[in-house]
This record gives sequence, structure tokens and C-alpha cells, in this order.
Amino acid sequence: MQIIKVTQERLVIYHNLAQAYEAEFSKIMQKKPDAAGRFPLDTELGGDVTGYLLYHEGVPAGLTAIAQEAVGHFEVCDFYIVPYFRQNQLGKQFIQQIFASLQGAWEIKQVAGADHAVRFWREVIGDYTQQNYREDQYQDPKWGWVTRQQFSHESLLKTDEA
Repeated sequence: MQIIKVTQERLVIYHNLAQAYEAEFSKIMQKKPDAAGRFPLDTELGGDVTGYLLYHEGVPAGLTAIAQEAVGHFEVCDFYIVPYFRQNQLGKQFIQQIFASLQGAWEIKQVAGADHAVRFWREVIGDYTQQNYREDQYQDPKWGWVTRQQFSHESLLKTDEA
């Protein structure tokens, strides 16, 4: 497994995988492709949003887009693992390495209807934090009803020290 920050040279790979991600959520988000068959991206890279690619045995296997909303505060905006690579813990390892490398406080949201995503994030974050995270549901201005998990490395350290 190799994690690579998206640069201009790898942007086309990111965009190719992002199309698959958008297609997977198209029914839930009620979004269809344009006349050229492409979906508009909900999250564009640049500014405070950084993209990362996951490679497995040299093959692009997934992506994530991480927004840094303030110093030390991050949000997982997009997260996608190619279906071929699911069920082998690659996605879990991928995002947990991102969490560990960036540290800070984290927020992850799942739109209503994405029950598979809610299950995935509960397992991943629960394992990573030893169940030391908050979860709620609320009406997000952009996404509608979402399930949200939040945790911070600072609170994890306090738990470890106790």
C-alpha cells in the first residue's frame, strides 16, 4: 500500500477515480451525468482541500479529499475505494494512516441513505479511537441530513494517559 498526495501530474488519475465515486453515489444524491457522461465533482481539490491517492501493488485503488478547515481541524470530504479492492481492510488502513499523519481534530459525514458508509465509518473510527468519538445527526446546509462522527487526537492522548 502506498499513499501519494495528488499533484498536477496525478490529477487525471484522481479525477478518473472521482468519476467512479460520483457514479456510486448518483442515486442517493439524485445526480446524473452531463451530456459528455461526466459527473460534476462535489469536492474540488485546491485551496484548503488536499487529495490523496491509494495505490495497491502499483494500481490506483482509492482516493480521499481532506479539507483543512482550520489549523489542526480536518474533514474527510470524499473517500472512495475501487470495489475490486474492498473487503480486505485497504480502505481502513488508508484512512487510518491519513488520520495518524495529519493528527488534529476530525469530522466525517455521511449523507442520508448511505447506510454502507455509516457502517464503514463507525467501524473505522471506532477501531482507531477505541470508541472514543462523538456521533450525531443533523441537517447540513450542503448535504441535507447527515450522520457525523467527530474525534480529536488530543482527546485520544488524554485517554491514553488516564
